[in-house]
Amino acid sequence: MKPTAEAQPCPPQMGVSARFAQPEATYMKLLATLLLFLVLSISAYSQDSATVASDIILPRDSAIDYPAPEVNPFQQALLQGDAKYHQQWLMPSPTLNRKRLIGVSVGAIGGYTAIMTGVGFVWYGKQPLGKFHWFNDAKEWYQIDKTGHFFAPYFVTCWSYNMLRWSGMKNTPAALAAGTFAFLSMSAVEIPDGLSSKYGASWSDIVFNFGGAALATTQYLLWKEQRITTKYSFHIVNYPKGELRDRVDELYGKGFGEKILKDYNGITMWLSFNLYSFNHRIKPPWLNVAVGYAAGNLYGGFENKWTDKNGIEHDRSDIKRYRRFFISLDADLTKIKAKSRIGKAILGILNIVKVPMPALEFNTLGQIVFHPMYFLNFEMPITWQLKKH
Repeated sequence: MKPTAEAQPCPPQMGVSARFAQPEATYMKLLATLLLFLVLSISAYSQDSATVASDIILPRDSAIDYPAPEVNPFQQALLQGDAKYHQQWLMPSPTLNRKRLIGVSVGAIGGYTAIMTGVGFVWYGKQPLGKFHWFNDAKEWYQIDKTGHFFAPYFVTCWSYNMLRWSGMKNTPAALAAGTFAFLSMSAVEIPDGLSSKYGASWSDIVFNFGGAALATTQYLLWKEQRITTKYSFHIVNYPKGELRDRVDELYGKGFGEKILKDYNGITMWLSFNLYSFNHRIKPPWLNVAVGYAAGNLYGGFENKWTDKNGIEHDRSDIKRYRRFFISLDADLTKIKAKSRIGKAILGILNIVKVPMPALEFNTLGQIVFHPMYFLNFEMPITWQLKKH
């Protein structure tokens, strides 16, 4: 269905500050960090996250006294040196392996430094630097940009934790180290932001960075697993031709690759709860219930007004901005058994995306909307108007 002008999302504004007029700042932060940890995740999720130091049986003559829970034939074959499965390096180390730990640390810190240095030259290099300053962007974009600052540190924590556990680090220090690294690696970007005359450091960004890292860290400390995960989904918005399309192209870009990270009107962020983890009587083990948040008709950071590159002022206050809240079913792909470690790695990476499922939406336009399949544009929503807005 082609949305009406009222249901159209909108791009950011230019006028009060260039900082909130451009969503590219958040885009570059998230992209740079996720590039590194998407690579790390392939290794992290190829490990069995449920099989860590205290879960592995050592040979009987080992001087270390570890508990002896059940192990599957594949794990036992690895530990006995079976030639058919001679890939013991894939298994988490039963004790702290300094070579692995050094490799993981150098790789993560070095890779992050290299990527952020590149981003610094490309993104900040052409901008004049000034005195460090703050910018209060807590209320702009209906906090859609803040969900990204929550999402990225959460997964950086999870991926870093799995790598540290693979190195043989115990649960508590691994969780704390991973969460600290995720928080600092994301928040460090506020330094060049604060020195840039075009932007400014954001306290609200730092708070959401902490929240995402804390969600993952707390669950590892409490349960040694993730029962509540953050997820992402995207819808392509069909903007009408004219000033709105021009504005969108200028701010969000024209390509799909840019829009999936920058179009605040098409992004939905989710918290997904695995039911089996809280109650083993609820099956299948991968079944989740998710709650989501999105927004629509955002044609500016704080209001739907902007000035274009030709100096012409645009006022689209007639298009009402609104918040959207969802409840839907979902799946925890890490709970699905894979026949290979490559398959397990793929499922682990794909788990950042909300699985296409029916969804019920409540929004501040006074509507209840049923989405038979909430995914990209493969849907035919049914809307009930409860009250006039």
